[in-house]
Amino acid sequence: MVLVAFPDQQWLDDVGPIDGVESVVWDSDGDPPEGEVEIFIGRYMGGPETVAVIRDRPSVRLVQVLSAGYEAVLPVLPEGVALANAGGVHNASTAELAVGLILASQRGLADFVRAQDKGEWLPRSFRPSLADRRVLILGYGSIGRSLAQRLAPFEVELTAVASTARDGDDLIERIHGFDELDELLPQQEIVVLLTPLTDSTNGLMDERHLALLPDDALVVNVSRGPVLSTEAALAEAGRLRFALDVTDPEPLPADHPLWHAPGVLISPHVGGVSTAFRPRGVALLREQLRRAASGDDPVNVVHSG
Repeated sequence: MVLVAFPDQQWLDDVGPIDGVESVVWDSDGDPPEGEVEIFIGRYMGGPETVAVIRDRPSVRLVQVLSAGYEAVLPVLPEGVALANAGGVHNASTAELAVGLILASQRGLADFVRAQDKGEWLPRSFRPSLADRRVLILGYGSIGRSLAQRLAPFEVELTAVASTARDGDDLIERIHGFDELDELLPQQEIVVLLTPLTDSTNGLMDERHLALLPDDALVVNVSRGPVLSTEAALAEAGRLRFALDVTDPEPLPADHPLWHAPGVLISPHVGGVSTAFRPRGVALLREQLRRAASGDDPVNVVHSG
């Protein structure tokens, strides 16, 4: 039997029984359970400290987080412990939010909400559509592809960029590499950031890259805050527009100038927080634990230990 620690009773109940798996609840704020836990499932959005509790449990061989991002967990992960992320779980939810932020920014929904609060009927004006726009997806992984699937019916011209160039798929003719950004950015009207946070993507959208975008272009960040330089965004706000589900720093302090910068729309890191999350998370956990019980390799391993 493989002993698996769930972050709470609800996750354990939702996943249900799996042959060859014994389940316990390990709330990282409380005492560890008895037994040799081999797989530890981290609390969603719990922070690295909720995973650090396994340091005193050498029996743990795999940590499963419920987020797509995992960079914050790596520094607290003991040597020899593998890490799996929730790749695929947040595709639908994050892609939906990206589309929502684009539409809200393009069609001026924030202005309408502010006007409604004041009982004000705004004069009609032509605002930029999503249709006919040139859209670049920066980071073409599983979420990037999910976004491309949702954007295609909007009659846009799609370009995708990943760390290295490669052949495209049924949605994108060719995936460009990061080294092509300088020639691609001046042609884009909307850029969606979907890269993981790594040494090469930290500050990737800096002052130089933002300066390459044409006036009134929209930058949407649904990846990690530091992928976009906050200083550069503030400098370009007004010439460019920004829709940010993630920021640097985060949470954004109440007195931070980004709140009131012109043309900036902010949501509080809710890309994965929708009803689409749990059923997809349950499906991933059931597959992961079935593999563990059968002796198969785990999926979504992002750090082999």
